[in-house]
Amino acid sequence: MTDELAPVRRTRVYEEVVAQIQRLIADGRLRAGDRLPPERELAERFGVSRTSVRDAIRVLEFVGLVEPRQGEGTVVRDLSPDALVTPVASLLARHRTLLADLMDVRKMIEPGLAARAALHASQDDLEKLAQIVTRQRDRVAQGESAIEADSEFHYAIATAANNRVVLRVVDVLMGLLKESRERSLQVAGRPERSLAGHQRILQAIRRHDAQAAEGAMRRHLEEIETVVLGLQIQQNVGG
Repeated sequence: MTDELAPVRRTRVYEEVVAQIQRLIADGRLRAGDRLPPERELAERFGVSRTSVRDAIRVLEFVGLVEPRQGEGTVVRDLSPDALVTPVASLLARHRTLLADLMDVRKMIEPGLAARAALHASQDDLEKLAQIVTRQRDRVAQGESAIEADSEFHYAIATAANNRVVLRVVDVLMGLLKESRERSLQVAGRPERSLAGHQRILQAIRRHDAQAAEGAMRRHLEEIETVVLGLQIQQNVGG
């Protein structure tokens, strides 16, 4: 497994550690019951500090992908939907007011999904994504709400990634963030930027360019995060 790991270059390095381990799990190269290498070995393989590895493992534990076991170390959890999604949904629901945390979870999950979709999307998946973007474009052009198309797009990417567990997690996240996403799409110019972000992601997936798809999704989510958290600050100040 460790031969699949690459040095990390991103500023928030723990996010890249999370993304790489998540991809190994999603692709089946790490299976339920498999033990992660020791912290020191992971740090050496990734080229990061042990603190970054420790933070990444905490995140993976939070979203339910791995768990610590006495005498065994950190192992990959049973990834059946019922075993994983229920505790994750419960945790997210308890933290639904912590928008920054929820957005962080999206950034940890969805860029990897976009990369996986670029590698595995079928022609039907690509056509569905294109149809959603077309509907979104038409609604934006008419000055109408495109929140449903926005949600459908992210859900369709999770579907194209062909992972039932993560599909359920994305569904939970979309529900918890629905109100904040609706508010963000009312900001002047935001619907157009959201559409442009979806178009960039779709183009990368169509080219089967996993790296570009991951980068486009990350950029898109960072733009959303800036608006959503900005609105939250305004609301807190106004309150």
